[in-house]
Amino acid sequence: MNNETHEIIKDIKSKFRLYMNGPVSQSMREKGVDYKINFGIEYPRIKEIAAEYEKNHDVAQELWKDNIRECKILAGLLQPVDTFYPEIAEIWIEGMHLPELAEYTVMNLFQYLPYASDVVFGWIADDREYFQVCGYLLMARLLMKGMKLNERAEAEFLDQAFTALENDGTNVRRAASAALRKFGIQSRDNRRTMSKQLGILGKSEKPEVRAWVEEIKNDIDF
Repeated sequence: MNNETHEIIKDIKSKFRLYMNGPVSQSMREKGVDYKINFGIEYPRIKEIAAEYEKNHDVAQELWKDNIRECKILAGLLQPVDTFYPEIAEIWIEGMHLPELAEYTVMNLFQYLPYASDVVFGWIADDREYFQVCGYLLMARLLMKGMKLNERAEAEFLDQAFTALENDGTNVRRAASAALRKFGIQSRDNRRTMSKQLGILGKSEKPEVRAWVEEIKNDIDF
């Protein structure tokens, strides 16, 4: 780490200590938000801190290496997209273990990557939990931005997402549900395409699956 990067990170961490929120940090720990250090700083304040700095690849990479909640969230805000190559994205996802971090990183960085639409299906199809979580959250963001799926891509997405809704853990189900909702909101044709499979899953023997289906239906207003 060069001196300039070191000084910027030192300055950032001094702000973290200034805005530390002990009760929020304790509450997060009790809910399983497990980091070496968690200052308990709320996201709007982290964004304010990020706005005081220029985007910087070296700073972002060093921040990500720290097992500190606020450092990892800030890394996604300060990382320039033009130097964030696919192999780096994979390293970041491999280091994720909490849905909050996946959500913020997709929102602040992944959705703006020039290759986002190229990697999204590979992430969704990956066996690793947080690749799937990031894949579905990224798909939701791309659909919100108006991305249209061709017939083949649409079939692949729906097959993967409905399978996840029925079989996977809570984090993947939540992300897949978000992507399905954004797909359904896009058009009447999309809702019509989804309706049959939602009807089948709505009769599932698993109450949690039926609950996810109802949530999707209510959100889309079938």
